[in-house]
Amino acid sequence: MLDLYDNSIIAYRMGTSNNNDLVFKTFDDSIKTYTGCENILFHSDRGFQYTNKTFKKKLDNVKFIQSMSRVGRCIDNGPMEAFWGVMEVEMYKLNEFRSIEQLKMAIEEYIVFYNNHRYQPVLKGLTPMELRNQALDLIQY
Repeated sequence: MLDLYDNSIIAYRMGTSNNNDLVFKTFDDSIKTYTGCENILFHSDRGFQYTNKTFKKKLDNVKFIQSMSRVGRCIDNGPMEAFWGVMEVEMYKLNEFRSIEQLKMAIEEYIVFYNNHRYQPVLKGLTPMELRNQALDLIQY
């Protein structure tokens, strides 16, 4: 899951299939970052994991607002798709993986790099965590 404020990856889980349990656990991990925050806009595609009553209840329990685009409007998921594209070019295509474990380790390492060391022009040359920390410093004063 990606935070649109600073483009940081705030939660992720990996598995061999895209199912409700994987999405629900990822969501549960993501809300730890925003404990006590309300009215956060949660945008997703219209996948079955996000359109079921259980997921809607999870959103309601933490007072998040659900956002989904209309059918066929995949451009709304552009920021997440852009992350996948960047990771594919900068990490995946540059390596050969002999096991799922190697791939998982490379993804985890890349996310740490992306959040903490990859400077982004859209963030005025900061990394996602640098931008987040600047914002937190402003809030504290």
